[in-house]
Formats: sequence, C-alpha cells, structure tokens
Amino acid sequence: MSATTALRTLTTGHIGLNVTDLARSIDFYRAVFGLEVTREGTDPERRFALLGRDGRLVVTLWQQSEGTFATSAPGLHHLSFEVESLQEVRAAEELLRGLGASFAHGGVVPHNEGSASGGIFFTDPDGIRLEIYTRTGVDETGATAPTPSAPTCGFF
Repeated sequence: MSATTALRTLTTGHIGLNVTDLARSIDFYRAVFGLEVTREGTDPERRFALLGRDGRLVVTLWQQSEGTFATSAPGLHHLSFEVESLQEVRAAEELLRGLGASFAHGGVVPHNEGSASGGIFFTDPDGIRLEIYTRTGVDETGATAPTPSAPTCGFF
C-alpha cells in the first residue's frame, strides 16, 4: 500500500459496540462519559442507541450479542478516551468504583515507565476494555507502569 492517500483529513468517527443489554449499557455510558441518547431504536429485532455529546455522535450501541467481550478473538483491543487533566481521570475512577467497575491495574498508572501520560483501564458491563487517560501529570503520582517492556494500554 502506498504511503500517499486520497484522504486529506482524517479524524475518528463514532464507535459502534455490540452489547447484551441495551438499557444497562446506556446507563453505563451515560454515567461514565456524560453521553446523551440522541436516538434509540426499539424494534425488538434491531435495538440500538446513538449516544453523543456536544452535538457529535460518539458511541452507537447495538443489542445483538451474547456472552462477554472475547479478548482472544481478532477485533477490538480497547477504546481510549482522552481528558484534559489528571483530576478528570481521578473523578472518573471514583465514579467507576461506585459503579463496581473492574480495573485492569487497580487505578491510575502511566503508559510507560516515567511517562507523564497515563490513566485508568477498566471494562464496561459486557467486558469491553476501556481507557480514560490524560497526557500530563501521571508522572507526578509516583505510580509505576505495570509492564515495563510494553505500553500499559496493552492491558497486559
């Protein structure tokens, strides 16, 4: 594939996720990320919800799955959301603890040893791996990277 492309601009669009319980997932993504339901499909054969923020679609949830997220299968590794400050990461961590979320590393950790960036790594109700991070300030917490030889966002 050529290093040149016809795409002159590129940003990430919305994320589409398969979930097992649409109502439960709507509640989770609204609580954690402050998303609003902009449209919801209630046809029993095609249940979905579009969730957005500030007039922009962020996540589409599709109720069409069974079981939990399979990390052993090809596909999505994790979703990462950036916030402006360590305080926002800490606030999200506190909220997630109140929701009973499962954390990969117990709390805020740097992306690499000595890195200023880092955050929290956790799962949604279906086991989908998520990250909330900031670019600065994590190096001042004294936390160490869980795996010195690989990025923390690897969920190793």
